[in-house]
Amino acid sequence: MSLPSEAPAEARPVRSPDDLEAYFEEGGRPPADWRIGVEYETPVVDAASGEAVPYEGPSGIEAVLKQLQELGPWQPVTEENRLIALRDGMASITLEPGGQVEMSGRPWSTIHECRAELDSHTRALVQIERGLGVRFLGIGITPSTPLERMPWMPKQRYRIMRQVMLHTGRLGHRMMQQTATVQSNFDYQDEADARRKFRVAMGLAPILVAVSANSPVVDGRPTGYKSYRAHVWTDTDPSRCGILGFAFDTEALFHAYTQYALDVPMYFILREGRYVEAGGISFRRFLREGLGPHRARIGDWTEHLATLFPETRLKKYIEIRSPDGQPASLVLTTPALLKGLLYEDDCLTAAWDVLRGWPLDQRREAFELAARQGLDARPGRHRLREYARELVEIATEGLRRQAAVAEDGKDERVYLEPLAEMVAAGQSPADLLPALDGDVQPLIDAASFTRGYSPP
Repeated sequence: MSLPSEAPAEARPVRSPDDLEAYFEEGGRPPADWRIGVEYETPVVDAASGEAVPYEGPSGIEAVLKQLQELGPWQPVTEENRLIALRDGMASITLEPGGQVEMSGRPWSTIHECRAELDSHTRALVQIERGLGVRFLGIGITPSTPLERMPWMPKQRYRIMRQVMLHTGRLGHRMMQQTATVQSNFDYQDEADARRKFRVAMGLAPILVAVSANSPVVDGRPTGYKSYRAHVWTDTDPSRCGILGFAFDTEALFHAYTQYALDVPMYFILREGRYVEAGGISFRRFLREGLGPHRARIGDWTEHLATLFPETRLKKYIEIRSPDGQPASLVLTTPALLKGLLYEDDCLTAAWDVLRGWPLDQRREAFELAARQGLDARPGRHRLREYARELVEIATEGLRRQAAVAEDGKDERVYLEPLAEMVAAGQSPADLLPALDGDVQPLIDAASFTRGYSPP
């Protein structure tokens, strides 16, 4: 997640929806300046028991943050005198509501640079695991700790969201406290380019769920899903989650997304370092009437956009949110897939040709089927495995054309290879986890974020 800001630029008043559409226009970049950003979340558990660790204590989340600060160039971010995040320029380490540690990397030109950043972070996590007796998990949901025993992190925004989500869906607290993802962020040149990328990214949601499915166990029990995390999102808050239908037919993406976001209930606004509850009013009403003495600022729009959770989210870049959390060895597979598809024009067109024929109800059905069955899901005439194989081939060609070569002579296709192998075998990461047989420890060991990863 991005850290909140009350910088002067964020204090600009918003006078009309046109100002909100202009926000997205400001994100346009020429292709030479396109970057990729990768964010990955890791649940943290006690290595011996598999229980999620609390915020406080000698091996708690606060201690994890302090250790990370000592091991890197990080500056502390506090709230109410509690350490809640770390920052280093455009990179940050933040906390999800249940103590999942999220690394949000810098925007980089190549996945090789993302890999170097991942290596550095993983080395730090290995040291912390040894020193504190914890384990970071590369998985889509905390598998062993029942929801009622999950901790809450001491952040103002989460206290507000926690109460709202009691009334918007049955699985909102699971989403907040237990789920983990790998997100990829991509730039766009202008609205036309954003529209093409946004619809492909939204259309990819079922395939991304299938290839990354990695959350078959929750509360110490099998769920019957390969990605229970993806299922959780279907019963969290229909007003702000899911596959957005307008992604596939709008010619004016910035206008359509603005109109969508204007009508989603607000959680809060930020004033002088404090979160002010919005009471569920829409941003449209806030823009018209204000909230008590407060009037809309562009920073309020930035904060509001970060509380919308569709499968693909629009900010001043495109954020793709569908994959489950992964071990370090697989974190860069979906970013590589997406870079090959989105950053090569012919490949972007070819990807849309694969995805364009599905009606909206079939896309949503495919999403739920992918959550249950992974690559074996068959929402129509073909299994998702077949669509995934075709898309991997297109992305492979895209990465070949981009020809970003590292010092060892390898281009970015190397990061796609593990995913290509799993797709060819019809397997998701969940298929490689051990079956649950009364003891959750083998699953905890197998789901380790750092397992089998040897950063240089």
